[in-house]
Amino acid sequence: MLILIIVTIAIIVSFILLAYRAFITRIIKEKNVQHEAEVLHQKKLVLENIKAQEEERKRIAVMIHDDIGNRLNILSLWLNNLDTQGDELIKKNIYGQMSSLIDAARSISHSLYPVNLESVGLVLYVEELIANLSHKINISLQVMPGYEKKDLFVEVQLYRIIQEFTTNVIKHSDATDLWIYIKDYPENMAVVISDNGQGFEYEEVKKGMGIKNIESRIKSMNATHKWKKTFSNKGSRLIIKIPKYHEFPNQTSTD
Repeated sequence: MLILIIVTIAIIVSFILLAYRAFITRIIKEKNVQHEAEVLHQKKLVLENIKAQEEERKRIAVMIHDDIGNRLNILSLWLNNLDTQGDELIKKNIYGQMSSLIDAARSISHSLYPVNLESVGLVLYVEELIANLSHKINISLQVMPGYEKKDLFVEVQLYRIIQEFTTNVIKHSDATDLWIYIKDYPENMAVVISDNGQGFEYEEVKKGMGIKNIESRIKSMNATHKWKKTFSNKGSRLIIKIPKYHEFPNQTSTD
């Protein structure tokens, strides 16, 4: 009888422990699901914010590129055909100022939004950036065979990241060389940007606007990234992995 009571108590205690363990496991799982939902919600807010910014940038950039730029070009043509009755110096000075205004309008337009990226694609647009910066730093672009054009939002974000990274390197790192590597994989796309400059300590600069802008754009693509120092602890390296289907999944119920 005593043995039966002990076995019964042991069974009851085991049942209670198993039930308690199952309860704790369910609580942890629910909290994890809730945390993932909150993280996803924050990422979606970042995405919506960046998309809104890009739309406004695009609107202003197109206005500058198509309207102001075209008007300046027309004025330049008129000026070129203007009979100045021998005042060639005045004509030359005005024409020089007009050319500067056209270049400035084009530069402002490109800095606001890569207007022509949709038509020429990321690779050619980055090559144009490289050509424009060739007098400041040596940039090498390696795009592995099999690369496929991405949707416009992803290509704009990648261009912005490359542009921001390059600007920071030129301003702060004393680098002479910068490398950009792009490769498509079956499930994701890898982008690696590195330089041979001074490098930096991430914890010391992570609050800077440059790093924040880059990381916000990475989050908006639902991508992962890692900052590393290059060989011999010189320079910096940014590794980005963008999932093939970068859109965020629909948020599911936590019940």
